Parts: sequence; C-alpha cells; structure tokens
Amino acid sequence: MTAKFDPEKFEDKYANYFTELQQAYKQAFDVMKDRFDNELVHAIDQQILNESEPYYEGDGQFRIDLPEEPADRIQGVVVADEKVEQVLEHYVEELKRQHRRVFGLDD
Repeated sequence: MTAKFDPEKFEDKYANYFTELQQAYKQAFDVMKDRFDNELVHAIDQQILNESEPYYEGDGQFRIDLPEEPADRIQGVVVADEKVEQVLEHYVEELKRQHRRVFGLDD
C-alpha cells in the first residue's frame, strides 16, 4: 500500500500521514531486528528513534533528525558507543528507504 504523496502535506505529517509513518517505522524495525542484535535494535527504537523527526528533503529523499548525543541515550543494554552508532546509521538508512517505499518514491 502506498499513499499518494504530497510534499506540502508532509509539513503536517502527523495529521496527514500518521499511518504511513507508523508503517515505515515498523517495517524498518522488522528489517533491523532480523539483521542486528534484537535487544540493541529495540533500545535504539525506543530510546533514540522515539525522539527522531522525519523530513522530506525533495527529489524523493527523506532526512531523519535524531536527538543530541544519541548513543548516550541507550540504557539497559551494554554495548560500545561505536556499535550503537554503527547500528543506528544502518537503522536510519533503512528508515529512509522504508519512507521512500511507503510513499511510492523508491526507484
């Protein structure tokens, strides 16, 4: 299912595209938990990405703004900051890919 994407409507994304955004985040989560440590992926999802903000950049591209010092937000999982940053980078790329897919903007 892809929504008819309107960049202007994305300015008020939570009113206009809430279901599609949820779908993109869930699909990214499912892909990531199959590729990386489930506990770390869950921590990133709940402790970093819950404070993230997606933006449409134009030309079919999305940006995901993260909170300050994202690795410092991880609690309850013993893991090096470098590992958090590596998995988070993959997660953000997957999330942007899922946004493009959900909105029918993938190549």
